[in-house]
Amino acid sequence: MELGDILRRLKRPLLYLMAPAYVVAGVLHFVVPELYVQIVPPVFPAALALVYLSGLAEIAVGIGLLIPRTRRYAAWGTVALLVAVFPANVYMATHGVVVEGMPGGGDPSGLVRWGRLPLQGVLILWALWYTRPPAETDAR
Repeated sequence: MELGDILRRLKRPLLYLMAPAYVVAGVLHFVVPELYVQIVPPVFPAALALVYLSGLAEIAVGIGLLIPRTRRYAAWGTVALLVAVFPANVYMATHGVVVEGMPGGGDPSGLVRWGRLPLQGVLILWALWYTRPPAETDAR
């Protein structure tokens, strides 16, 4: 089996992994906003409002990805969201942010902090996969 065939077969199941993950992540912005406020770079105003806004955006793209009619728009929205929150990941990595109230302790290792940066690129590529019109053989 060729890589292209494998990817085509995984595209739909991976969508059903990605979309709920964004919804859950978005809901967490409302459940424990104080965790997210801590990683908003201080140059941005209204950290709590930005946390709520990004949480709402994550919920919206997650739901949008599940609806065939809105999937491509939601995938582009996901890319935009990941770009928008990238400064928080950079701030967390470069300033050694200790996230108070985080389960398991609040000091993510340097590996975790810096590992989030290339992970954003992987997540962007994953979202871009769904920006393309579905091929005849792709299941909607």
